[in-house]
Formats: sequence, C-alpha cells, structure tokens
Amino acid sequence: MKISTIIVDDEAHARQAMQHLLKAHPQIDVLAECENGLAAVKAVNELQPELMFLDIQMPKLDGLDVLDLLGDAAPLTVFVTAHDEYAIKAFEKNALDYLLKPVSRERLASTIERLAQRNLQPEAQQQQRETLLSGYHQQQSPVSRVLVREKGDVFVIPVESVLAIEAADDYVVIHTPERKHIKQERLSKLEQILDANQFCRIHRSTIINLDHLAGIENDGKDNKLATMKNQQQFSISRSGYSKLIEIL
Repeated sequence: MKISTIIVDDEAHARQAMQHLLKAHPQIDVLAECENGLAAVKAVNELQPELMFLDIQMPKLDGLDVLDLLGDAAPLTVFVTAHDEYAIKAFEKNALDYLLKPVSRERLASTIERLAQRNLQPEAQQQQRETLLSGYHQQQSPVSRVLVREKGDVFVIPVESVLAIEAADDYVVIHTPERKHIKQERLSKLEQILDANQFCRIHRSTIINLDHLAGIENDGKDNKLATMKNQQQFSISRSGYSKLIEIL
C-alpha cells in the first residue's frame, strides 16, 4: 500500500537527495516538495499526506513551528537534521524517527521498515505529535516567537512585543501594542516555553512580560495591580505577587 508523503527542506539539494533515496522504496508516494514551513502547512492542508520528512532548522518557521500550526492535521513526521548537537537529544526517545544529514541508504531503509509497522490512523498521528512536542518543549530553550493562526492568516509574534497573556478556557488572549490575538493553547503550556526571567505568571489566568511592566499599584486592601507601560492593568494574586517580587 502506498504511503502519501511530502518532503520539507529549505535546501533544494537536500530535497533532491531525499527524492533520490526514496526511489528505492516504491511504497513511498511523494506528493510534493516544500521549501519552507508555510509551504509545508499549505501542502498538508491541501494534500493530507500520511507522512512528512521535515527539516528542523529552516528560516522563519522551523520544524516544530510547522507542527504547531498544523495542529491535528499534522501527519506522522520523520525529522531530518544536520544539527545533532541538540536534535538527537531532543527527539531520540520521542520522535517517530530522525535522520541525520547526509542520510544514508541503510538508515533510511530502517526508517521505512519502522513506518511499515506503524498505524497511520489519525489517532496515531495525533498521539505521535503530542508526544513529540512534549519531549521537545521539555528540553528546548525559551521560544523567541509565538505563532498565531487566525482565519487562514499566520501571525509571527516576537516574544519581546508580547505585553501579557490571559487565559480564556482552552484559548489564550495575547496582548501586543498593536492588537489582541487569540490562540488555541493552554496558558500553562505557554508558561513552560517562555523565558521565566522575562515572563511571570502573576495570576492563575495571567502572564505578563516584565520588560513592559511600569509598576505595581494597590487596588484596595491586599489587592494589587500590575500596570504596564501602555497603562493596561492586570490583577496580581498573592502567590503571583510573591513570585513577581522574587524575580524583580
């Protein structure tokens, strides 16, 4: 049975090399090549492949950004990387598989054999994605940007421009100087990937960027407010106040 596949890499020679190697595996049906993360997101949404060979290091949107944007639509993913100094450690236990550039015929054959034994149903795809992202975020450095997808548009928000983030059930509201963005994500997950020296959870429903904090004001007995440089204010809980003072 054919396994529909796309190849994602910003380097043309790397895509061509993978295409050449995959010719030895007729069960792999390559539907498209993508030269960047946005093209990959579009290809997955339009073609709905079962498998994706995905480069980790790409400009603007890297491999994990692609998976974040795809959400439940993400196919089974094999990471291809030249950066073993962090990728191998990050994905060795959790990735469906990884291939270190330059990819050898023998190593690719091992990957294809593993795929042949894998259930390609949507439930397996989602479980693989969640495991992969969880393992990555536990080991990665703080993120430098937050991705938001709204009505087909993709917004890349540098973390330094984020004023605050508020929880709203399974969504968060991201405040920036220009506007508010709504992202389907839990506040606790964003807290894990943001720099703890720059972002502080001052309330169970609020994280603020300390670089945009102007001061702390009293709002009645034992009630305190974080006042931002743009004059927005956010409530501070008792535990949040203790944490905030400790960081400051």
